[in-house]
Amino acid sequence: MRKEKMAAGGVGAGTTYSMGLNLLLLVAMVATNILSLYHLSSSHRLFSSPTSPPLPLSSDQAPEHLLRQLHTIRATISHLSHLHTHPSDTSSSSPPPPPELLLLSRLSAISSACASHPTLLRQYMNYTPFSPCPTSSSSLAESLLLRGCHPLPRRRCFSLLPTSNPSSLSNTQDPNFLSVRSTLDLSVPQLLRLARISGAAPINLALDVAGGSGSLAAALRRASNTTVLTTTLNLGHPFSQTAASRGFVPLHSPLQSRFPVQDGVLDLVRTGHAVNRWIPIPVLEFLVYDVDRVLRPGGLLWIDHFFCKGVDLDPVYRPLVSRLGYRTIKWAVGDKKDNGGVKNREVYLTALLQKPFAA
Repeated sequence: MRKEKMAAGGVGAGTTYSMGLNLLLLVAMVATNILSLYHLSSSHRLFSSPTSPPLPLSSDQAPEHLLRQLHTIRATISHLSHLHTHPSDTSSSSPPPPPELLLLSRLSAISSACASHPTLLRQYMNYTPFSPCPTSSSSLAESLLLRGCHPLPRRRCFSLLPTSNPSSLSNTQDPNFLSVRSTLDLSVPQLLRLARISGAAPINLALDVAGGSGSLAAALRRASNTTVLTTTLNLGHPFSQTAASRGFVPLHSPLQSRFPVQDGVLDLVRTGHAVNRWIPIPVLEFLVYDVDRVLRPGGLLWIDHFFCKGVDLDPVYRPLVSRLGYRTIKWAVGDKKDNGGVKNREVYLTALLQKPFAA
């Protein structure tokens, strides 16, 4: 009973506080209108005559004491409006931020995109420091990443260990980059030959976007001793463990973020199957222009099995790529023949494009 009375008293106090704010706002607005009318009428009498046309009013003509009073009232209205529109600042109904979020906000910058989604951010940062990270955190992390919250702000908990051992795949060779089954495929020997013909060779440093288990990296290392950085788009993907077991560094890099690479240093960038029509056009534009940033002059962009609806290829995606001004070395289009491709009338695009050489 006592708790119910206290709760009722809290509700009544909150209601009284809100009514008081509304009353103060009303009084302040009325006072502002009265002073404004007085200002207009007095200025009219001072600076105009019955026979002359009205003169435009300016702040130079207004009495100083009226301007000070108007400024004070407007500042009061602004302050009261802030209190009125942020009731959580004066009410205990909203839970306080998690301690880890408060600590991080004092020590490091938090992405504005993270702060734009406070509910997800509070849930993600609500964990016990120095203990295992919550098992349900991966879905929250992906939700934040898809909304542009990167890097993720969590710091002081132990990541969950992988349950599988990928070492059995570390020495296997993926035939996808060693042989050609259709015009959409591009094998590593073909790639190196085209690079030599175009003057882009040698390929010493490459980036494989959505590179999966590191198959391209393994094939290029065997063929030309190329160093390949492999990025994944999803957190905790099992392919990342396979790539690591092969001796490659699996970088996690959401498409909304810049590649963690300096400008103009890469000889090749490949985009894998995960880069497709389901990615919004602005994000694809971010991607291709960041590719241009990291490629050296004469470097190669390899679009590998990008798929989209056939009707969208020429009006939407071809112009997006053409705006780069790259030379086309290979451009192959073919039907996507799985169930989803047939149903949606989708096509594959494989293209090899070369960034212009420096003038």
